[in-house]
Amino acid sequence: MSTPRSTPPRGRRGFGKPADDTGPRATFSQLMPYLLEHRRVLGFVIVLSVLGAAASLAQPLLVSNVISVVEAGDSLQGLVWLLVGLVVASGLISGFQHYLLQRTGEGVVLSSRRRLVSRMLNLPISEFDLRRTGDLVSRVGSDTTLLRAVLTQGLVEAIGGSLTFIGALIAMLIIDPVLLGLTVLVIAISVVTVVTLSRRIRVASRKAQEKVGDLAAAVERSISAVRTIRASNAADREIAAVHKDAEGAWRMGISVAKISALVVPIAGIALQVSFLVVLGVGGYRVASGALTVADLVAFILFLFLMIMPLGQAFGAITAVNQALGALGRIQEIIGLPTETERDAEIAATAEAPIESDDAISFDSVEFRYSELPPGESDEAIVVTDQSAMAELVGVPAGARAVGSTVSVEAGPRDRTVLRGVSFSAPKGKRTALVGPSGAGKSTILALIERFYDPSAGVIRLGGVDLRALDRDALRAQIGYVEQDAPVLAGTLRENLVLGAPSASDEDCIRVLRDVNLTEVLERNPLGLGAPVGEDGVMLSGGERQRLAIARTLLAAPPILLLDESTSSLDGLNEQMLREAIDAVAENRTLIVIAHRLSTVVDSDQIVVLDHGLVVGVGTHSELVASTPLYKELAKHQLLV
Repeated sequence: MSTPRSTPPRGRRGFGKPADDTGPRATFSQLMPYLLEHRRVLGFVIVLSVLGAAASLAQPLLVSNVISVVEAGDSLQGLVWLLVGLVVASGLISGFQHYLLQRTGEGVVLSSRRRLVSRMLNLPISEFDLRRTGDLVSRVGSDTTLLRAVLTQGLVEAIGGSLTFIGALIAMLIIDPVLLGLTVLVIAISVVTVVTLSRRIRVASRKAQEKVGDLAAAVERSISAVRTIRASNAADREIAAVHKDAEGAWRMGISVAKISALVVPIAGIALQVSFLVVLGVGGYRVASGALTVADLVAFILFLFLMIMPLGQAFGAITAVNQALGALGRIQEIIGLPTETERDAEIAATAEAPIESDDAISFDSVEFRYSELPPGESDEAIVVTDQSAMAELVGVPAGARAVGSTVSVEAGPRDRTVLRGVSFSAPKGKRTALVGPSGAGKSTILALIERFYDPSAGVIRLGGVDLRALDRDALRAQIGYVEQDAPVLAGTLRENLVLGAPSASDEDCIRVLRDVNLTEVLERNPLGLGAPVGEDGVMLSGGERQRLAIARTLLAAPPILLLDESTSSLDGLNEQMLREAIDAVAENRTLIVIAHRLSTVVDSDQIVVLDHGLVVGVGTHSELVASTPLYKELAKHQLLV
């Protein structure tokens, strides 16, 4: 039986921060697939690099020839024009190569973002329960951008540069082995220094990206709850908290800069020292007759050609190590199993279908959130689903709502939500789930949607174990209206057709009329194209709830799950909405969660839950007579 993984991976704290100093680190082999996607363009760039290297290596030889011809008093003929042509050709090749690398770098960023987003939006819901939205957004935005630097800051250019380096090295060996030996000694010292610093760059870069993720999460948290923060006079405290994260990102950025500052000038220092050594020793050898002026000039030019690729190599080392630090965070998400990755294995454990007239049935279902790994009970848990978090039985009184999340200070707790739940929802009938907060009602709907799988027991759809069904096929039969009625940033139409992409404008207008949203449609000349704002901020709470219900009614699936779908409505709108739901619910199965019993007293069946247990099933009148908890709830709401 599959137990949902609702805890961070081992080595991660409650807020999703790595628990160690090294954290997730990628290898160069993991970077290669991103580069190989563009192998044709990169192959062409390498060819250009070879041509550019050949043009560069030919220039010192031509300069040497020009000097020799001038010394001999002969005519230069076309040597000068050939030299000018090589310089121009080298510049054109370099410019075109730069464009291709920039273009390919953007392609690498695009493909990595596509891969990351595709994986991210298919992760199990339990992963989102424990990860911060801002940190995930940072991985898509900031971390992927660093992959561009692999191409634009010298990796591919270093390939052509290595040819230039080798060619210059051979030419310098031929011209004067003594000067070459002195030059190689200086370069060897600089290379050892860079290699020593490269690991520190990778670690510092990863930490810097984590701090940027922390900052993004803090900003997202503050913006999403800005009204609550203002109303609580907590703006200054939130600003201070965000500033603290910003300073953390700044400090880590400074750490990267300090290490990079040691690497970047090494090439320049190596060039300067090599140049001074060559100039001093070379001048002496010219004076002694061991070397000609033309050869010394050619040697110095080859020295510049050799040092420039070295600078590219140092830049490539820095860029690659920064990219590998960011890629480690990307691969951490890509390496997580998707929601459906283990479905074949899970389906093998499914029970055989049975004959049933019920749309949905629960048979001894238990569900509990997995315990934290050892040593991680002293951190906080962040759960994005308030309804699910409210149903963690025994959660401390210190639980508090923050924006769209609930933060719960960890401590001793029983995280079992459902205990042996059994009931059936007949086809074409209305079943209501009632009970106090934290009884397990919203978790039941989440299990029907297969956001999680039960820890024990079986949930069936038409007699078939849900684990044996394809998730997409299952969800196509279910319309789900969540408790907080989320509205996506965009237009009215984009929200409506989310589950029915082929719906016409007439269908959209009809369903808006059914839920009494024609006023929203008419108050903006854009009609269905009217924007609703981030999280539907341009709509009232009741309008957001009605829009969410309209979206589900438009799709018209055979099963409707409604979680407190009328909690934000006034009496008139609630009555109109109930009539709309009644109209669309004909011959459909409804499972409704409600705290106001007046909205469900006429249900065909009412299931009463308390602390994850079913304590009563029946009609309103039957439960008043047989179930003390229901009678008490009804008495408080003046229904008995």
